[in-house]
Amino acid sequence: MIIYGVSANEHDAALAVARDNTILFASPAERYSRLKNDRDLNVSLLRDAAAVGSPDLIVWYEKPFRKRLRKALAGQYKDALRADGKRYLAKFGLTAPVRFFQHHECHAAGGFYTSPFDEAAILVVDAIGEWETISIWNGRGKKLTKIYAEVYPHSLGLLYSAFTQRIGLKPNQEEYILMGMAAFGQPRYADQIYQDFIERFEPPHLTLRYNVHRGIRWWRPDLKNDFDIATSVQKVTEDILKGLARWIADTIPLKEFVFGGGVALNCVANSALARLGYFKDIWIAPDPGDAGSCIGAIAAHVRERLEVPGPYLGYEIRRAFDWEGAVSALLAGQVIGIANGRAEFGPRALGNRSILADPRVRDIKERVNTIKGREQFRPFAPVILAELAPDYFDMPVPTSPYMQFVAKIRDPARFPGISHHDGTARVQTLRFEDNPNLHAVLTRFYQRSGCPMLLNTSLNVKGEPLINDWTDAVRFEKLSGIKVY
Repeated sequence: MIIYGVSANEHDAALAVARDNTILFASPAERYSRLKNDRDLNVSLLRDAAAVGSPDLIVWYEKPFRKRLRKALAGQYKDALRADGKRYLAKFGLTAPVRFFQHHECHAAGGFYTSPFDEAAILVVDAIGEWETISIWNGRGKKLTKIYAEVYPHSLGLLYSAFTQRIGLKPNQEEYILMGMAAFGQPRYADQIYQDFIERFEPPHLTLRYNVHRGIRWWRPDLKNDFDIATSVQKVTEDILKGLARWIADTIPLKEFVFGGGVALNCVANSALARLGYFKDIWIAPDPGDAGSCIGAIAAHVRERLEVPGPYLGYEIRRAFDWEGAVSALLAGQVIGIANGRAEFGPRALGNRSILADPRVRDIKERVNTIKGREQFRPFAPVILAELAPDYFDMPVPTSPYMQFVAKIRDPARFPGISHHDGTARVQTLRFEDNPNLHAVLTRFYQRSGCPMLLNTSLNVKGEPLINDWTDAVRFEKLSGIKVY
């Protein structure tokens, strides 16, 4: 049976194709439309999905009626009347039978059934699904049992998004920038945030004083230090997540832990959870947010371990890869791009749609930020040979192949290109089987330079998605002036 998993019509639309329990293809719609965080499917994405197979069944990542009801009660009347589910799919010629699963169920299933665990405690935290904002589950075999759920408007994810808007960033898009800004400030307003917004937090119960869904531009206009605000809400977020993790560890006697939902993209908070020591192992899917729920919906349907051949599930660029030329350019201090093989599914560039550079070059961070058109304070991630990661980083987890965790750099002065303001970096550990091409580049670079890591960031410019096909790569070359291999 060919199954299409769909998450769409809200933000970060995506589509996955599976044959029974094997994922064959998955991509966010934005890679094809070139519209960042595009909420709609498109013809080009559907064409590539159809090349894999026509659907016998479509699974949708939430319950449309429950979603429309909540939006109507929240005063979002225009959104509540928007065509959803079957009517939405019919606009794209998708007429196969459709099954619907709850939003948080898809997050939980997508995390658990892509994990290596037979049984696990599962935490899902996001802005909002239909009604749920926090949910806790026990996954075992084919069974997912919900232990607890918090509902709208009491939402940690919405609070974080509201503060994203408060400091002038785009909510539901630029929370990762707020997270990066948090390294530069002091949590001097954390107590104020608790006092003004948190009515009660007695794990697992979270009650907010206000519905922050429409933003909090009104809050403390006298506070001008956005970095301190960012640090403060990051601390509040981490504190609440730690409280939830503590309750889970006390309530569900399991040492395997799965974290999903959009808040699981906060790699600083992920690391704080890992360092608590409550769990023996932690799994976060390569895309735990709403785009990843296209795979989550398939997982919710099949209710068994998904066969997922790594994170490289998207459009395939088939070209000979000049890895020796790439290494030579890197050794000469050049910034290069890589666009080869199948595109990464998820928000992180993991070597098939990446910009690479030598992290030891003093001004490399400024150069790459200029190329990408980003703020100069923005950090970059390192990709490092997995077996050498503990020598260079104080890792909170044994491996981090999907850039889900940050770690303290043991000697940040040696690697200015990947050192954040607080001496941390969002680490990607790399084994040969993860990505043979990237491993070949990194291994040869290490042999010739003595440096086992490279700066690795997404192959795009600010405001655009990762490049998808070779036409996008050529356009990027012309815009940026750097060579793409």
